[in-house]
Amino acid sequence: MKLLVPFLKKTIRKGALDIMVAEWLFTAFSIVAVLGSAGLVLSRHPMNGAMSLIITIISLAGLYALLSAKLIFALQLIVYAGAIMSLMLFIIMFLNIQIKDLPEEKGRFLYLIGGAVLISPFAAFLIKVVKTLPESQTTIIGNGFGGVNEVGLVLFQEWLLPFEIISILLLVALLGAVVLAGKRRLK
Repeated sequence: MKLLVPFLKKTIRKGALDIMVAEWLFTAFSIVAVLGSAGLVLSRHPMNGAMSLIITIISLAGLYALLSAKLIFALQLIVYAGAIMSLMLFIIMFLNIQIKDLPEEKGRFLYLIGGAVLISPFAAFLIKVVKTLPESQTTIIGNGFGGVNEVGLVLFQEWLLPFEIISILLLVALLGAVVLAGKRRLK
C-alpha cells in the first residue's frame, strides 16, 4: 500500500494539472475570440476585419476542441475558417477596395460608446446571473461526445424539421440571388 501512495499522488496532481491547463486554454481562447471580434468591429478596412474574423473563428474552434466536440471543431476549421473565409477574402481582394473608396465615418466612436452604454445594463445583469449560479466541478466528457455519429443522431432525430426548414430557406435565398443577378444583366 505504501508503494501506491506516491503513484496516486502523481495521478491526482496530473488530473488537476489537466483541468488547470484546460481552464487556462479556455481563458486564452475566450480572450482571443473577444479581441478578434473587437478587431472586426473596430477595423476600418474590410481586409483587416476579415482577418480579425478568421482569428475569432479559429479561437472558437479551439473552444470547441476543449469541449470535446470533435466534429464541430473540424467543421469550424474546414468550412468556416477554410472555405467561407477564403471566398470572402477572394471577394474583398477582387473588389480591390482602397482607403479612399471607403465612406468617411464621422462620429464612429460616439456610436461605439453609445452602444457600450446601452449594452452595459444587460451585461451587468448577465454577470449577476452567472455569479448566482451554483458552483460545480469540472468533469472530463467521455469519448462518445461530439462525434459524427452522435451529432447526426441528434440532428436527424430531434432537429429534423428545423434542419429541413433551413435547407428550404437557403434554397429560396439562392434562387432569389440568381433571379436578381439575371435581372441586373438584362438591364
